[in-house]
Amino acid sequence: MKRDAIQRLRQQWASDVTTWGLWVTLESPSITEMAVGLGLDWVVIDAEHGHLDWQDILGHLRATVRSETVALVRVAELNGGLIKRALDMGADGVVVPWIETVEQLRDAVAYARYPVEGRRGIGAERATCWGECLVEHTADANQQVLVVPILESVSSMRNVARMCQVDGVDLFLFGPADFSATAGYRGQWEGPGVAEQILEAKQTIRRAGKQCGVMATSLENQKQRHQQGFRFIGLGLDSTLLLRSLHASLAAVGRDRTLQTSLVPRTTSTGPWTQLPAEFRPDRPEVMTAVGAGVVSEVARGITFECLVGTPHQARHLTTGLVTMAPGSTLPLHTHPVFESITLLRGQANLEVEGRSYHLQRLDNVVIPPGLAHGGRNLSAREPALFHIAMPTETITREWVDRFFSRRTMPLNSTGVPGAERVTRASSAPRGTAGSRTEFIDYFNEDLMPGIDMSGGYGLFHPTGRLPAHIHDFDESICIVGGLATCVVEGRRYALRDAATALQPRGRVHYFINEHAEPMEMIWVYAGPRPERIVVDEAFATEAGNPWQ
Repeated sequence: MKRDAIQRLRQQWASDVTTWGLWVTLESPSITEMAVGLGLDWVVIDAEHGHLDWQDILGHLRATVRSETVALVRVAELNGGLIKRALDMGADGVVVPWIETVEQLRDAVAYARYPVEGRRGIGAERATCWGECLVEHTADANQQVLVVPILESVSSMRNVARMCQVDGVDLFLFGPADFSATAGYRGQWEGPGVAEQILEAKQTIRRAGKQCGVMATSLENQKQRHQQGFRFIGLGLDSTLLLRSLHASLAAVGRDRTLQTSLVPRTTSTGPWTQLPAEFRPDRPEVMTAVGAGVVSEVARGITFECLVGTPHQARHLTTGLVTMAPGSTLPLHTHPVFESITLLRGQANLEVEGRSYHLQRLDNVVIPPGLAHGGRNLSAREPALFHIAMPTETITREWVDRFFSRRTMPLNSTGVPGAERVTRASSAPRGTAGSRTEFIDYFNEDLMPGIDMSGGYGLFHPTGRLPAHIHDFDESICIVGGLATCVVEGRRYALRDAATALQPRGRVHYFINEHAEPMEMIWVYAGPRPERIVVDEAFATEAGNPWQ
């Protein structure tokens, strides 16, 4: 037990300083050595969900020796034997999952303390220097040890105030994914209403003089969690951070892909695919739809939706199109059972999400999670407002909401609310590349919004800019919102402009190129959670080399 490191951590919390750490799930102690070398305040060694055994855990604990990095072990469950063993091995504290009641929390503290205050047995193990420092260690271990409960269910939130009165607990962690599952939103990081409940519980805990912790999901989310008052923030899991870096590096060379549960890659090729597996053979043709040729429906008075990709085009798990709002019109509050992407293409508009009002500029994007009430307003009395919308479904349904929300005007640079809507400001969003002379913005994907089942963004093609020939493992919608685009599909050439939209079914070999002197812009949406392109041999995009002939 590193007394100085523990005391330093508590001093930081007392000074309202945010502490940053890493969640360790992989075997190599070198991971923890890196965290220590970089000066992280803490690591949590995960013995609940991961595959670490006690030998692995010991290696990670040893990597923190003589450092100021506090080492915590997340045990598999509330169990006196597991807590005792982790502490005897030298952990500075334990993280205990699924704490829902005051009685469970008191038991956790008791298992971590020696008698007479607790029920921890005294052993001649590493924590006591194998018995050499028995008196020294047991003298103040009860006061030093950190016991950190995780609140990860709806039931736990009912008891937060009483839990704050339990002696021996400085910090509470939140588990948004499990919380969402117990609220009926399995698979989402923060389902509808979950983010607000967590923030409300955080306020209760902070008022009681305790600290709160949570895992960040992105660089942007780290800043948001700090601003919200969380003072124990995880930068990520070691595996997640590694995968995030790998995906970015692979995407830069056109090699990114999604993992499969079998962990078997579809190809061992080190370059563009030179042979396409039969499983990718498309069963539908591409469809090009000009504005005015899509199915138009009235959403509300003065508001229409034109479907450019969807059921009429045999699209799967994807609907995209244009919403036009007449001058001065208002779209009433409503919800959808799926995520919705909304991008302003033309005009002046506000988008409201449960009272939070966002003023949008051209190409600003807002993503609304399922069940979140939202609406919009055309601010112009003379000009219509035009939006591009996308949903990961073949059938759009909505439920009108008759409920009052206190209105709050959000700052012009607001990027939304963690766990709720995400707002991307096109003027300041990070830009990458997807091909020669291109600039791309990611609006949404599973890294930016955990639980989402589509991905998409904005692409700018400078003159001669183009993508490599590629396929997808899902359907794709591409709406040309600026300039003139050439779309090549297995040798077939199409010219698209003025919001004309292409449906590229799964497996169709295609690419886009700007063959003109002016820039070309697109909004692209994938019916998959990760923006993955499978780069193939350029010959496959020609009529002669069409692999599906």
